[in-house]
Amino acid sequence: MSDLTELYQAVILDHNRKPRNHGQPERFDGTADGRNTLCGDALTVWVALDGDTLADVRFVGEGCAISKASASLMTQAVKGKSRAEAEALFERFHALVTGREAPPADGVRGSLGPLAALAGVSRFPIRVKCASLAWHTLKAALDAPADADASHAPVTTE
Repeated sequence: MSDLTELYQAVILDHNRKPRNHGQPERFDGTADGRNTLCGDALTVWVALDGDTLADVRFVGEGCAISKASASLMTQAVKGKSRAEAEALFERFHALVTGREAPPADGVRGSLGPLAALAGVSRFPIRVKCASLAWHTLKAALDAPADADASHAPVTTE
């Protein structure tokens, strides 16, 4: 196993065991639920905005290590970014995990930062849904006001 692969695995395991930005915030402007029925991943994402900036992004959920690590890494990557920057980052991340974009040559210091740890998911198409669930749920949270009807259908990667 290469040193880079071992580093990526360590990043994923660390974010799975100790997820960052975990827990419901007191104040939020949008929320959405996400489900991956194939493997049982389930999460909720909350966003707090300051104008067009994602001031806070938090999640709770259960699922596989890839799903939880991806949600944790996502919250760190998009916090403080504008909505447009977060959406552009999602497009680049999705291209990486689907194999349409090669991982950065310099590893985790590449333009996607620690998100590059999930590059190996592209070799396992069934796991792309696990890695991208939090991102799709974030998009839905940005599109759903906090006071929206809570009975809205969850985001799914199916």
